Amino acid sequence: MTKLLPRNIFRFFVLVLIQVLIFNNIQLSGYINPYIYILFILLLPFETPGWLLLLLGFLLGLSIDIFSDTLGMHTIASTLTAFLRPFVLDIIAPHDGYEMGTKPRVLYFGLAWFFKYAAILTIIHHIVLFYIEIFHFGGFFSTLLRVFLSSAVTLSIIVLSQFIVYRQ
Repeated sequence: MTKLLPRNIFRFFVLVLIQVLIFNNIQLSGYINPYIYILFILLLPFETPGWLLLLLGFLLGLSIDIFSDTLGMHTIASTLTAFLRPFVLDIIAPHDGYEMGTKPRVLYFGLAWFFKYAAILTIIHHIVLFYIEIFHFGGFFSTLLRVFLSSAVTLSIIVLSQFIVYRQ
């Protein structure tokens, strides 16, 4: 476990920097905004305690909010994503459960499992983030389109990162 701490700290800072310096500047037609920083929450070990998940989700969102000047929107969305992660993992768990020492990666569970896992949490994150941003349901369908387009691009980048960073 102590071996994982420096790796996760490094991943935290790298994803925050990539999000703030690169992906926050990408807005295609106002509908596509990739938020890859949630990959940090997705890749945390299965054994991560719930209180630590919430704390890390909060700190991750707060870091993005500080650099993006977004007044807590990312904090709420990433904390909720971290809160719901154990429930999603329970729902999509393999029949024999998760083995100790495995991590939520394509390498361990395959593309279909990882895509389902990442898609559920990414869509939840984006729904909360974008509806908090507009804070009314006047543009419900245009915001829903924005959620799905941004989620598709974010998921594509997340899955692609699995094949680039975590190859055998």
